[in-house]
Amino acid sequence: MAPYGDRARLHAEGIIDLSQGTPVDPTPSFIQAALISASDSPRYPITIGTPELRAAMRKWAEEVLGVTGDFDVLPTIGSKELVAWLPTILSSKKVLYPKIAYPTYLVGAMIANADHTSVDIDASSWPDADLAWVNTPSNPTGRIHSESELKAIIDYARKTSTVIASDECYLNFPAGDMKPISILQVAAGNNTGLLAVHSLSKRSNLAGYRAALIVGDPKLIAEIREVRKHAGMMVPLPVQRAMTAALGDESHATAQADLYRKRREVLRPALEAAGFTMEFSNAGLYIWCTRGEKDWDSIAWLSDRGILATPGHFYGPDGDHHIRVALTATDADIASAAARILEAAK
Repeated sequence: MAPYGDRARLHAEGIIDLSQGTPVDPTPSFIQAALISASDSPRYPITIGTPELRAAMRKWAEEVLGVTGDFDVLPTIGSKELVAWLPTILSSKKVLYPKIAYPTYLVGAMIANADHTSVDIDASSWPDADLAWVNTPSNPTGRIHSESELKAIIDYARKTSTVIASDECYLNFPAGDMKPISILQVAAGNNTGLLAVHSLSKRSNLAGYRAALIVGDPKLIAEIREVRKHAGMMVPLPVQRAMTAALGDESHATAQADLYRKRREVLRPALEAAGFTMEFSNAGLYIWCTRGEKDWDSIAWLSDRGILATPGHFYGPDGDHHIRVALTATDADIASAAARILEAAK
């Protein structure tokens, strides 16, 4: 990527970096206040979370995710460390992950020295495994799994006794009328073997806090919690206080989702005018698109306009004719990027 970044920096108006999904909008002030108020924190934090945080996570899981039945919750130090270490914590031997996917699913399997296989959405074609990753809405594609697809995955889990870890970090960001749903809502109270992974990084602009949670099968979470306790994987108390505040308010999350939706509405038509076809992009913080050419050719074209995006093959070989364009930039930068693309498309 470095040569393309250098190329983009040569643009007269400077570079607009749309290659990373890192938030740029402020952390809400009431969350900052909760963090600051707990800054005198001399004691070790509680691995399972404070009583207040546990109550907030449970309430959020029930009211926002639609979780029913017997379930437990656990805070994690961001979602990436959980994704990377879950196969090791569960002593997984065979791990499945989507063909086009966040690279850490594969890296986590490699850390655990587990066999790893990329699979299509249709669970009826999956081989036996002891851990399978699901990602809905997807990073990078923004694809939303349908209820029938999630039911098929649950059926697979029941038949094979495979643990299903559903990464749902972008659930809060629908791009249109299609609403993402949690696998735990589809499970309708039978959460055996199921975990849902959620993050506050984008929902609440807390990427720098490292704040996330898992929800699901109480037996699995008890096993994960025991390992994390001895491994020192404890969320700092000030961050736990911030999480409690963040999970207790949906209005700021809705406002943030609206910001990303508006940025998509500005950038998408510009890319389409330049010959890009959108694929999926039904939710999340990215546009997944193609011009039918190699991803590096599209990256080069954008870099000549001072815009940096991500080549699709970073997410698997099947993505080598696509690019991922992040919406995690200011309104001004998104508008400028759209203007540059439209000018080039004339």
